Amino acid sequence: MLLHCRSRICGPGAAFCEPPAGKASPTARVGPHMQTQIFSDLASPWCYLAMTRLERAAGVFALRTGEPVELALRACQPAGRPADQPKHGGDAVAGDTDRLREAFAQDRLALDLDVAVTADMFDAHRLLSWAEAVGGGPTQLALAFELWRAACAEGADLADHTTLANRAALAGLDLGAAERMLASGECAAEVRLQRDTAQALGIITVPTVVCERTYVVTGAQTQQTYEQVLDKVRGARGRESPR
Repeated sequence: MLLHCRSRICGPGAAFCEPPAGKASPTARVGPHMQTQIFSDLASPWCYLAMTRLERAAGVFALRTGEPVELALRACQPAGRPADQPKHGGDAVAGDTDRLREAFAQDRLALDLDVAVTADMFDAHRLLSWAEAVGGGPTQLALAFELWRAACAEGADLADHTTLANRAALAGLDLGAAERMLASGECAAEVRLQRDTAQALGIITVPTVVCERTYVVTGAQTQQTYEQVLDKVRGARGRESPR
């Protein structure tokens, strides 16, 4: 099953990632937003592909139902993979790169695995957490796509602070503020919490999508599958709502 209940991450006291105290996303918990967190790795092209499809699916779902989907990225370093090791094939074997290239072509995304740069993504994930805190989920997503394009198609070094700050500016964030944030240790605790939470929840595959803290989808799925998942979650929410 692509969609299943993880009861141990539901309910009061559950270990789950929230925006830093006092820095909640402007879109968090407003109206009927469907809360969706995506545990991902900036070193993984599969995560880039999955987020592209999920964002499109969320847009279609919102147009059909009038219910927005709040998407928030959370850092996850899969077990056994050093932080500075590129992850080109998700959890697939090396020969699966042809399937990856074909999938990127179908979704009209640029991909050049030959120019990938080995980089520690910790600071890039710090930047994503900061982007969410200052600009909300849409700003975080815009930055994530800039970073994925840079890594997957342009051979950019996402451990380089100048590269990261420039990409933040392209996503609409203040260049100087991004530079100052990267030079500090800001959001380091948040990234460690996100990675620790993923480990505590037993998440070993990226991407892992968690809807409403309960429904989990692992691996890169098609846009149609993500649309079906959102519909199922919506139906479940309706059944669980007090009458």
